[in-house]
Amino acid sequence: MTQPTPRPTTGPRTILLTGAAGGVGTFLRERLPGYGYRLRPADLRPVEGAPDALVCDLRDPEAVRAAVRGVDAVVHLGGISVEDSFDAVLDANVRGLHHLYEAVRQEGVGRVVFASSNHAVGFVPLPAAGELVGSAIVPRPDTYYGLSKVFGEGLASLYADKYGVETVSIRIGSCFAEPRSVRMLSTWLSPDDCARLVHAALTAPGVGHTVVNGISANTRAWWDLGSARALGYRPQDDAEVFAAAVLAEHGELDPGHPDARLVGGWFTEVEPPRP
Repeated sequence: MTQPTPRPTTGPRTILLTGAAGGVGTFLRERLPGYGYRLRPADLRPVEGAPDALVCDLRDPEAVRAAVRGVDAVVHLGGISVEDSFDAVLDANVRGLHHLYEAVRQEGVGRVVFASSNHAVGFVPLPAAGELVGSAIVPRPDTYYGLSKVFGEGLASLYADKYGVETVSIRIGSCFAEPRSVRMLSTWLSPDDCARLVHAALTAPGVGHTVVNGISANTRAWWDLGSARALGYRPQDDAEVFAAAVLAEHGELDPGHPDARLVGGWFTEVEPPRP
């Protein structure tokens, strides 16, 4: 069957934003219109402040295709964002993502920005002082959730090579208004920098499938931002402005704590719910 011609990613763009009711989705709903995007918010539950948002279940392929129809690109934050049972993660993050990519392929959408996670590489040891972890490392997921992000990156690679659907997979660190822990002084992605990175991922030419690390310009960063900067990402924020307050509240990390040893931190010790 002849594939539809992907829509260009230049000029005015209508963006399907899945997971629009969540924390990162809310940050992007507030910021992406400032870059000239028209948003089509979607979520499994109603989106507060967006009465025109779509209620869309990723497990329903027809609903997903209807949500995708007519957009120029997709920013995909939808699905389960914490550890859960294998079946729950399978339905939302694996089957649901496949439904999304099939809809994108069928509707001729040319670009996806996929919210991957640091938990796709959670069992990677933290680097020695002065060294950084790049985005080309072999995945070492720390949970079923992290494993679903490895699947997502693989699915994005397949659809780029086989069908020409371009994707930037962003391994998001910790996207909150402010860092909430000592670990987040390294992994923080500010809401403003999140929007800057997503904008770069939507507009950079010829990305194929590109994996990038998603953090701000943190003084304590242990992630390399080279592949993100190659897209045009220019982070402006640094978690260090919060360091004194965070350290006063939490103290320095014990070197034996997983947050001080592994990329995924305490997620490496999380057990999924059992039947």
